[in-house]
Amino acid sequence: MPVTISTTYQQCIEACIKCLQACEQCLTACLQEPDVQNRTMCIQTLRDCIDICALSTQFMARNSQYAKQLCSVCATICTECATHCEMYKDPHCQECAKVCRECAEHCRMMAS
Repeated sequence: MPVTISTTYQQCIEACIKCLQACEQCLTACLQEPDVQNRTMCIQTLRDCIDICALSTQFMARNSQYAKQLCSVCATICTECATHCEMYKDPHCQECAKVCRECAEHCRMMAS
């Protein structure tokens, strides 16, 4: 019997994938910035955000009983990532922060 994904799950999966992509692009761009040494915490948080978004997507796609718990953690990390990215005025950081906040909102709804 195929696993059916609810609309709520699907919207959250799409938000996580979009966030993962934005974080990957931001991470790549940050590594090219002249002040890369000052971005260590941001870069580490981007990596955490990428990984938690990927894992959350997988758990939701398989309709895991732990998906909601993972989405709660994902919301926390996405919010933290957005806060770090907002400290930098580069367009890639600002866009990433916006996408992270959207993902956090979807994940919070998913977790509740």
